[in-house]
Amino acid sequence: MNRAINVGVAEKLGKYSDAIQTNSGARWLYTSGTPGLNEDGSLPEDFESQAQLAWKSIIAMLHAADMDVENIVKINQSMLRREDLPAYRKIRDEHLGLARPACMLSFISELVMPGMLIELEIVAAK
Repeated sequence: MNRAINVGVAEKLGKYSDAIQTNSGARWLYTSGTPGLNEDGSLPEDFESQAQLAWKSIIAMLHAADMDVENIVKINQSMLRREDLPAYRKIRDEHLGLARPACMLSFISELVMPGMLIELEIVAAK
């Protein structure tokens, strides 16, 4: 069972945990950077569609490993535009429910594919 450790930093900034402790013997899942691509490999133009598709892919990977969002211990989130943050928080919270993994969110100048607005990477343990 993963255990949240909170010392008061995260609660001032958002819905995540300061740290997550995992028991020994856990199975680990590490995802690659995951963009919001359509099934045909095309990239939607709008941020919300990209974010929804990225989370859909992350959840599919979790399910393929017999895990769910409660097993996520860390999320690394890379975004291009700060103005997309309110929309992203709503989408992320919708997918995470009550799960509060450790998180890192960075605004960067460019992602690997032109037009890509978000990329997610998670670590999960069960």
